[in-house]
Amino acid sequence: MFYKIKVKDHIRVPPNLFAEETEKAVIQRIKKKYEGHISKELGIVIDVSTVSEVGEGVIIAGDGASYYDTVFELLTFKPEMQEVALGIVRDIADFGAFITIGPLDGMIHISQTMDDYVSFSKEKVLVGTESKRTLKVSDLCRARIIAVSFKEANNPRIGLTMRQPFLGKLEWADEEPIKKAVKEVKEDKKKKKEK
Repeated sequence: MFYKIKVKDHIRVPPNLFAEETEKAVIQRIKKKYEGHISKELGIVIDVSTVSEVGEGVIIAGDGASYYDTVFELLTFKPEMQEVALGIVRDIADFGAFITIGPLDGMIHISQTMDDYVSFSKEKVLVGTESKRTLKVSDLCRARIIAVSFKEANNPRIGLTMRQPFLGKLEWADEEPIKKAVKEVKEDKKKKKEK
């Protein structure tokens, strides 16, 4: 999920930026400090959205830099448990698929790709034995986040599943209501014959 998060921080502006306008120098330093930052609390910082307040600068003896109390908004991406996300299949391996969701890749184990026995072909395609559904690179998919780990700070891990109604390749979701309608019609005909 994408968020705008309001943050208050002391931003250090080194002496080599004193010639620039204060707000521009502060924005430059915020971007350097926060863009690409990954943490469990913030998620992944995408960009500095706005700077709403830059306080008075304070110079600390022995440092030479100026520090500004600053209030700003960050645009972040933080994967949430049970969130349904849209993504694109980036790669397929014999053990599953990697899907790009926002700025991160999530992994779907082969057993979580569909409700069917799934086989892997040399062309990097996952194929359902009974359903004949296929999953390949560049397919647009809907998946549910079932695991999030920030153990490795620079490499968060996301576990995904597509084994629920209306998840998976977008074309599969379109098949669900049709299958349900056909099943209901068959059941109605069967009931009428029994009467």
